[in-house]
Amino acid sequence: MKINSLIVEIDGIDKEILRDLMEDARKPILQIANKIGISGAAIHQRLRKLEQSGVISGSKFTVNNKVLGYNTMAFVGVYLDKAARNAEAVRDLRKIPEVLECHYTTGNWSILIKIICRDNEHLMQLLNTKIQAIEGVSRTETFISLDQQIERQIQL
Repeated sequence: MKINSLIVEIDGIDKEILRDLMEDARKPILQIANKIGISGAAIHQRLRKLEQSGVISGSKFTVNNKVLGYNTMAFVGVYLDKAARNAEAVRDLRKIPEVLECHYTTGNWSILIKIICRDNEHLMQLLNTKIQAIEGVSRTETFISLDQQIERQIQL
């Protein structure tokens, strides 16, 4: 996904709307409007402009992985034998549901992925049978997350 190099300027009202919705995307628009002191229609109009400009791209629910039995999060540095294999490797990684994020990076690895697994055994099976089996993957380096201590979006 290519990011637009155009920088969008937002004002204080836009920031206030975004802060409220980033905190709780289900917060009623009229509650935000009353807090800010503008109409609900004005909020909707501003949200439409923010979406059209690419500042926001919808809303989503956050699933608690641990409640669903996924207790092991890991970051895996993927070494490719050739940089030209990146697109193929990413295509294959996209097919693995446990891969949550995939980043093209500088440094030693070609790709850095974030994965979620039920446990260490599931992680080992995933590495051995799926990730390391991808054509062009020469080796991987795995870091298990013991605890996620910060999770946030950019502060406005």
